[in-house]
Amino acid sequence: MKSGDHSIDFPQKVNQYVQLNSTPVTSVSQLSDVQSTDWAFQALQSLVERYSCIAGYPDGSFKGSRAMTRFEFATALNDCLDRINQRITADITDGVVKEDLATLQKLQEEFKTELTTLQGRVDIVEARTEQLEKQQFSATTKLNGQVIFAAVDAFGDASRSGDEDNSNLTFSSRIRLNFDTSFTGKDQLRIRLQASNIINPNAPGNEARVAFQSGSDTTNNVALSKLQYRFPLNEQVSILAATGFNTYFDDGDVINPLQSDVNATISRFGRYNAIYRLGGDTGVIVTYKPNRNIKAEAMYLAKNANNPGNGLFNSGYGALGQIVFYPNSEDPVTKIAFTYVNAYNEDGLGHNTGSLPSNLGGRKVSSNSYGIETNVKINSGFQVGGWVGYTSARALTGEVKGDADIWNWAVTLAFPDLGKQGNLGGIIIGMQPRLTNTSAPLAGLPRRDPDTGFHIEGFYRYKINDNISITPGLLWLTAPNHNSQNGDIFLGVIRTTFEI
Repeated sequence: MKSGDHSIDFPQKVNQYVQLNSTPVTSVSQLSDVQSTDWAFQALQSLVERYSCIAGYPDGSFKGSRAMTRFEFATALNDCLDRINQRITADITDGVVKEDLATLQKLQEEFKTELTTLQGRVDIVEARTEQLEKQQFSATTKLNGQVIFAAVDAFGDASRSGDEDNSNLTFSSRIRLNFDTSFTGKDQLRIRLQASNIINPNAPGNEARVAFQSGSDTTNNVALSKLQYRFPLNEQVSILAATGFNTYFDDGDVINPLQSDVNATISRFGRYNAIYRLGGDTGVIVTYKPNRNIKAEAMYLAKNANNPGNGLFNSGYGALGQIVFYPNSEDPVTKIAFTYVNAYNEDGLGHNTGSLPSNLGGRKVSSNSYGIETNVKINSGFQVGGWVGYTSARALTGEVKGDADIWNWAVTLAFPDLGKQGNLGGIIIGMQPRLTNTSAPLAGLPRRDPDTGFHIEGFYRYKINDNISITPGLLWLTAPNHNSQNGDIFLGVIRTTFEI
């Protein structure tokens, strides 16, 4: 460096690195541990006021009594060189003292080796950062998992004829491991492995099916239970492609704060409107959200997508269209949805959410279903919601072809943070899918469910810590399978959930 020269050769990138790890100082009074009586006060004041090339630590201190290495001094020197270079470039020559330039020239020669070494280190870091940015496809996979242990018992008379409780206390378990990978920071690839050993209690119509029973395997065999990839097409449209035996339409927005089979409802019916179960297990979900007040979802799920004889479009399927409205754009919890599902099933229509109705079992059935779902946040500790679902089904095979009407409804009460933050209380009162009329019964069977049974459920999730929660719950089924000849059933569940 020469006095009066308008180009000073020193590493600019070192200074950028230093600035990221220090706090700029515009007045020496900003340094909390520098006093006016200190021997170096005037020197520091001159450097700050003349060249602004002194930086403090993030806590506002200077730490002048600490020993300094040659590399640390080189970085500080580099900062001052950069400040002076800026003044020379701007032709502020009167602000640069000739004697100071001479001193800096000597210092630059003395610390030439350290400055060159620092430049090399910064260049290496920048090269590695640039390489990592280019290799974003080599994403990091994160693991999260759930373990459920549950004691389940159904008790009560199986029928009005006097039969006693025919279901014993059972112990169930389910393990899930989710491997989540993102390639762009906005997308997600999920691979889920699952093993379970859950058998539902004995109950007419299988109406006592528990929420966390998913899939048919009950031998703790590990299986790939879900494979899905979610990615944004643009700021308003996102796409989810998925396959897995428990997909259905529950990857969409079902408008129920008590949906979770891990930390909320204890029953399968309590998760959402039964019309969401009319889909298959493989397909695509497209979500379009033009603004914060409205969202549209379109979904198609096939049942035999991996069968060459059927494929995606020549077997059972479900196609759903849904519009969700948010009255208050600042409140994502309060919303109302209008849902339509067109479905085709080759093995009947499961209107009891777990079994085939006898009047339609074994037939090819097409259906159109309509639903209204809502949830309203009353205050921070109370939400009220529910749904109504109607299915118009047509039997396409059998001796007598015809139509059937099926209804289900529920009212949900949610109590977030009940007792303490993280807890959840829930009440669900409703009617599981009921066959109200059919023009195509099987021989000797009624055209409709003879009575109306009700589903009454309550649970309380108690959060022990961030990883463990316990949920006791009780379900009361009146006239199970919508037949008063079946005695009331009570289902008790104590579910313990571990999450990592």
